[in-house]
Amino acid sequence: MTKPPTVNASPTIRLVAREAGVSQATVSRAFSQPDLLTPATIEKVLSTAKRLGYVPNQVARALSTGRAGNIALILPDVADSFFSSLVRGAQAQAYKRGYATFIGDSDETGYLEDVLITKLAAQVDGFVLASPRIEEKLIRKHVGRKPIVIINRDLEGIARVLVDTVPAFTAAVNLLASLGHRTIAYVGATSSSWASQQRAEAVAVAGAAHGLRVVQIAAGRPNHEAGRSCVDALLREGVTAALTVGDIVAQGIMAGLSERGLSVPHDFSLVGCDDIIASTTYPPLTSVNAFSALAGANAVDLLLDGLANPPSPTDSHVITGELVTRSTVGPAPAKKQPVQGKTRGQKPRATTPNPSRRK
Repeated sequence: MTKPPTVNASPTIRLVAREAGVSQATVSRAFSQPDLLTPATIEKVLSTAKRLGYVPNQVARALSTGRAGNIALILPDVADSFFSSLVRGAQAQAYKRGYATFIGDSDETGYLEDVLITKLAAQVDGFVLASPRIEEKLIRKHVGRKPIVIINRDLEGIARVLVDTVPAFTAAVNLLASLGHRTIAYVGATSSSWASQQRAEAVAVAGAAHGLRVVQIAAGRPNHEAGRSCVDALLREGVTAALTVGDIVAQGIMAGLSERGLSVPHDFSLVGCDDIIASTTYPPLTSVNAFSALAGANAVDLLLDGLANPPSPTDSHVITGELVTRSTVGPAPAKKQPVQGKTRGQKPRATTPNPSRRK
């Protein structure tokens, strides 16, 4: 009688260790804490595991180590270019360090942030909260349960990554003032956005230093349509230059101005923030680079360093934004002077040129 074909058992960590010539602990670290190993050792273990078809048992690892091997990144709006770039930076860094990343979109609401953190807590080892809209007391409640790192919210005693765009926004206001603009605006996000409030204050302070009139306009949810919808308010206030909470809002303002027959920067100057889509707009947008991908990567490092060497850090890591000047900032438009002697319905009279006047 013919014997049934032998089915090979799944490769084990012991087999990978033997084939790679390392200990089982080294194989485990290659997947869970690669920062503790040399690049050569990591490459040897991972290539051996791939050749053998070995996949770590995450459930078993979680039971033996108390670690799930996952982290969660909660953010207000994954469609916002700042946060999409931040996600890429965070995910790439987490992957390098052997962690998977869960993404939670709170839809700009603190209530949903609280729900997401509560529901994901059992599945992850820690959280990165990007520009959280949730109340401070709830953040501190969650910090007592799971390690948390915050991006762009300055809360004492909690590890945080802060992107300081104040110097860059100050430089942008200085530039606008030097070009003759006297009424400028800051188009910001909701009051729950710490970063937007910092930028609004920077514009107000720098504007006051130059004697400028500064108009504050709340765009609400910072997106393209919010930018387009605030154009009438900008023009009604006599604004000749606007600084925005994000590039996508500035892009919306450009679209709204174009619909009204106005061009940038001839009729109106614009400064965005994030510098992610800025170089792709027409004309290319002057913007503040907020280094969002770097902020995401640094936040992941803070979180995972705290997990590897408790207690978790409580200090802040500051990234300074930079103003990138392109083509959307120009001199303040000259005020249109009425034509003297012209009345409605009457054509202007032709004048005889003075032959003594040179062109």
